[in-house]
Amino acid sequence: MSTSNRSPVHDRQGRAVRPHAAMRPLWLCRVCAAPWPCQPARLLLLMEYRRDRVGLSVYLAGQLFEATGDLVRLNPNPAPTPQELFERFMAWTAEARGVVGGTEPGHRARVRDSAREVADRDAELLRRLAE
Repeated sequence: MSTSNRSPVHDRQGRAVRPHAAMRPLWLCRVCAAPWPCQPARLLLLMEYRRDRVGLSVYLAGQLFEATGDLVRLNPNPAPTPQELFERFMAWTAEARGVVGGTEPGHRARVRDSAREVADRDAELLRRLAE
């Protein structure tokens, strides 16, 4: 599992695209200063893991875990909500695969609600561990 997050393509001037990597512990992009994973990082990750979407989810779950610890330590009040962190790190991978947004009414909301419950439970465990 590679974490270089470098593009195999070059920009219009022929230069290699700079890696959109996370600047820890702030979890901002080193190139564009957007919350990581920024849009370019997401695209590069999708290209890198195009044949291993499970690997992408596992990698981002690990990054979510690390970011949660860093961000809660840096900003305890108000700490980022579990839903915000889930949306930022994980939800877009399901949307990119076409999993979220099924044809039945309310499918996306049900998926998001179950993810929120899991994220809330995990956040409570993290708070207990930090005490």
